[in-house]
Amino acid sequence: MKLCSFTTMGRASWGLVTDAGIVDLGRRGLAETLREFLAQGDLAPARALQEAAADHAFDAVDHAPVIPNPDKIICVGLNYHAHVQETRREETSNPVLFARYPGSQIGHGQPLIKPLESDEFDFEGELAVIIGTEGRRIAEADALSHVAGYACYNDGSVRDWQKHTHQFMPGKTFASTGGFGPWMVTADEIPDPTQLHLQTRLNGQVVQDTDVSLLITSIPRLIAYCSTILPLLPGDVIVSGTPGGVGARRTPPLWMRDGDVCEVEISGIGTLSNPVKAEV
Repeated sequence: MKLCSFTTMGRASWGLVTDAGIVDLGRRGLAETLREFLAQGDLAPARALQEAAADHAFDAVDHAPVIPNPDKIICVGLNYHAHVQETRREETSNPVLFARYPGSQIGHGQPLIKPLESDEFDFEGELAVIIGTEGRRIAEADALSHVAGYACYNDGSVRDWQKHTHQFMPGKTFASTGGFGPWMVTADEIPDPTQLHLQTRLNGQVVQDTDVSLLITSIPRLIAYCSTILPLLPGDVIVSGTPGGVGARRTPPLWMRDGDVCEVEISGIGTLSNPVKAEV
């Protein structure tokens, strides 16, 4: 089952994505937001409407981030061997974590904004893990049972600001730099996320290509580790890390520019596509 968030005619809603379009579940009163629906702990009311007539064509709405209002977005750095090698860093025994703010996110089809302050706007295709069941100190063996679903993420990074200090945050949460979509696929359709394949394309050119099985810190361990720090809540997002091939580590560097289109495709999920627009 595919679930998305969107706005239409100035109204924010969420719904079920089918071959015919979007079944508007917000309008049907299942919950005000997708995050609230996940917190109810029962996906059956949405599943029951999979044969319902679509209310909107998929391309006729403005897509929002899958979860527009998460309590937290926890991003993971340096979580593929190839990315660690290209950055000339050392692998760590525990994951490198940093926060991204909800206001920095955009949905499928919305422009990634290259900020006025930098020309070093980089792509980072990643698998996003969306929490469905609250938990604290979750055991690795139980971790995947807390997952509601998975989505594509582009952790757009403003590299020179990222390097201002040893803290990543300034370059990682500029306005409208985090693409999140096009929808989430529920976890029952992806029992083993290590079987997924991730590819990032810039203007059709493949720039990142990896199997999710190559993550250094696995998704279950990420969930266990993050939930030790504070409770994970329904709708929380863990962005699991980017593979090698980022623009900053190429010769010459490959930055996203005005007019570019960046796509993140993950097998079994779909393709997140965003144009790039320079801020004026």
